[in-house]
Amino acid sequence: MLGFLSVFFFFGHPVDKTCLLRQTSFGVFFSIGVSSVLAKTITVCIAFKASKPGSIWVKWVSFRLSISVVLVCSSVQVLICVIWLSVSPPYVEFDHRSYPGKIIIQCNEGSVIAFYSMLGYMGFLAAVSFVLAFMVRTLPDRFNEAKYITFSMLLFCSVWIATIPAYLSTKGKYMVIVEIFAILTSCSGILGCIFFPKVYILLLKPSLNSKNIIIEKKKLRL
Repeated sequence: MLGFLSVFFFFGHPVDKTCLLRQTSFGVFFSIGVSSVLAKTITVCIAFKASKPGSIWVKWVSFRLSISVVLVCSSVQVLICVIWLSVSPPYVEFDHRSYPGKIIIQCNEGSVIAFYSMLGYMGFLAAVSFVLAFMVRTLPDRFNEAKYITFSMLLFCSVWIATIPAYLSTKGKYMVIVEIFAILTSCSGILGCIFFPKVYILLLKPSLNSKNIIIEKKKLRL
């Protein structure tokens, strides 16, 4: 939801404040979201390892682990953005060259290295989450969300891999449109892939959301 809200900084006439908040808010909000998915993936992995008798992973199954993963991973992105704003922050730019006879008012990202470091770190988190979820995707469907996380991270990575060349090949307001489309698509993909199966069962198949059905299917697998 924070990712959806970050889109509003891309609308309207560019000013110094929106230029400062545009990419940094998007990077931080998305890192929090992807870190949460990563924390969920790690929890799923550890939970199934801890289910074995005498497993040493039991002590790691806690709410604190998820909170720690989110805080640590998102803090790295915050640090990148703070360094970015301190060294070479974004600013309003008047572009005279892209369209002859027209002046395009746009946001210059300042440090290109910091901008792509922000995107690269976000992609790194998504890739780690995808790999972990893919490794445990074959666990029982009734208890396992790794398969849905795998699809959400696959969609997330695919959208941004396709967006980067499109972003680099466009100019002016079309760059903003491409980025807004990528943000909305990736946000919708994450929410849809993870929560749609839950909503489908709760609203359309409530009979499947019962303890007896879960126990019977578990016995059939055994």
